[in-house]
Amino acid sequence: PERSTSMNAASPDVAGDARGERGAIRVVPANEATWDELQTVLTGAAHRCQCQRVRLGDHDWWHMPQEARASILAAETQCGDPRAESTIGVVAYLGDEPVGWCAVDRRGVYGRLRGSPVPWNGRAEDPDDPDVWAIACVIVRPGFRHEGLTYPLVAGAVEHARAQGARVIEGYPMLTGGAKITWDELHVGPVGPFVAAGFEEVSRPTKRRVVMRLAL
Repeated sequence: PERSTSMNAASPDVAGDARGERGAIRVVPANEATWDELQTVLTGAAHRCQCQRVRLGDHDWWHMPQEARASILAAETQCGDPRAESTIGVVAYLGDEPVGWCAVDRRGVYGRLRGSPVPWNGRAEDPDDPDVWAIACVIVRPGFRHEGLTYPLVAGAVEHARAQGARVIEGYPMLTGGAKITWDELHVGPVGPFVAAGFEEVSRPTKRRVVMRLAL
């Protein structure tokens, strides 16, 4: 996989403030992070989920013990193995602190996306197209939120997908309308970081969700 890179947030000044106060932002493939660092980021609902609900789908995820979800995630990320040829996401650091996680992989592996109307409504798409990747989850660790860190996370996910041979990458962020949204609900990401990374709007299948796409 591609090596560690420093990513500059493409938008808000708050991201620059975060860098000045706490150090540089760095985004790396998840296999270059340790398992403990990734688990530091995944707190609360994200810890219970272990980023498996979107991959397994609701039914299989619901009936699986948390320990089993974590075991699957460990195998998929290959954390602690910098020589691994694949991984399923990126981890962000602010200085030496692990602060964010973004799940990115081939769109077809996400069982919950396959069963949702959001990516497919009004579109003639092949769910099994291996060249189309998707950003499925964006998590920022408590204590580091509202500092613009979703911007470098999305940008880092794009670069990871590009390095892995993706032709297109999609995201399905939420329109917040300025309202306060819980992080558990906003795990799909807000629209701003996708726009900043060059994504273009494809459709609005619901009042609050946008399908966005970027050719690589």
